[in-house]
Parts: sequence; C-alpha cells; structure tokens
Amino acid sequence: MRNVLVVCLGNICRSPMAAGLFSAALPRAQVTSAGLEALVGRPADPMARELMDERGISIAKHQARQLDVEMCQRADLILVMDRGQRREVEGRYPFAIGKVFRLGEFNDRDVLDPYRAGKDAFQRSLASIEDGAQQWVDRISRVSS
Repeated sequence: MRNVLVVCLGNICRSPMAAGLFSAALPRAQVTSAGLEALVGRPADPMARELMDERGISIAKHQARQLDVEMCQRADLILVMDRGQRREVEGRYPFAIGKVFRLGEFNDRDVLDPYRAGKDAFQRSLASIEDGAQQWVDRISRVSS
C-alpha cells in the first residue's frame, strides 16, 4: 500500500490528525489528506495541532486541500470519516469504488466532526481516529509483508 488518502469535510481537523498518525506509523507510504468542502489553504485547527503535538506528531505545516480526481486516482486506499462521505466520494469518483472505506470500518463507527465543539469533542474524535488508524495500519502491514 503505497498511497493512502484520508478525507473529511473541511480538511482542518479529522483528516490532518489521521494523516499524521498514518504517516508516523507507515513511514514508507505516501499519506495525504483532503476535504470534500475544504477550507483551502487554512492550517490545521489549533486544537488538532495541540493534541497531535502531545503525541509527538507535528501537523503544523498542514494546509487544507480540496479533494480532486487526481488524488483519488493516485490513492491505493481512501479513508473517509462517515458513511455520507463515502457515498459522496464514490458518487463524485465512481472509479474509486472498492478503495473507499470508513476509517472506523472495522468497528462500524463514524468519526464525529469536532470542529468548533471544544477540546472534549476533539479528544473523542482523536480517540476514534487513533482506534481506526491502528486497525488499518495493522491490516496494511499484514498485506504489505
């Protein structure tokens, strides 16, 4: 698995945190993130940066990007935060069907958006992201070995 794309809505909270975790866990993979309605050019939310810094992972250089066809074509795996986002990505880019999954696929869980909801919401969201990311990393590592 060489190219992992993580998608959320604005690309300033959930997907940058998830991309940071994947990049740290899969150093040989190219990990990127994007948003369905990206706040293009904006940095990661300050709370997202703070929580990731606590884990020793910097997302300070992140800038929000809009999801596009080329990103989806390059990706071997596209991870979204919820069922609606999966439908949206597959609807926009039908060729991606079969490589789009929820981050919480194995627990049948969506990752709730913490945007403007405070530190507790960010911590809950990041806990779900960490859980889903670990399950995907384990699966990718098994497939790649």
